[in-house]
Amino acid sequence: MRTHCPAAADTEALGGRMARALRLPQDAPVVLYLSGELGAGKTTFARGFLGGLGADGPVRSPTYTLLELYPLPGCTVVHLDLYRLNHAAELEGLGLRDWATPEHVWLVEWPERGGAGRLPRADLMLALAVGAHGHDVEVSAGSAFGAAWLAALESCAAKP
Repeated sequence: MRTHCPAAADTEALGGRMARALRLPQDAPVVLYLSGELGAGKTTFARGFLGGLGADGPVRSPTYTLLELYPLPGCTVVHLDLYRLNHAAELEGLGLRDWATPEHVWLVEWPERGGAGRLPRADLMLALAVGAHGHDVEVSAGSAFGAAWLAALESCAAKP
């Protein structure tokens, strides 16, 4: 799925729509990878996604803390920003295995810095880019669950 978000509010709204289309599986965490250059809208998307799940407080990029947890009704969101990692081995000290369980939703900014095999496989991968007038977003599925979620999202978008 490809879309263009002319303003930050549109990127945030996309995050909210994706969150509302999510039906949590009973057997695994949900994992979204958010890739893109600085200013591409990753944290803006995360803010909308968290709002769509019911978060009502501020959502900031965990650039310096690397990790922010959001306990919400029905799930806990694990928001990671790996931009400042020097080595993928630094992930070990975050205790990520504790959150690789059902009822957890992972939003991972800069997943490519996490190293192969250190992060759970993505259900959805979002590639965000700064466009001439806003953000360009490409969403692809990385699992069967992600494909079903993406199909549900596209079905909702197709309805008038």
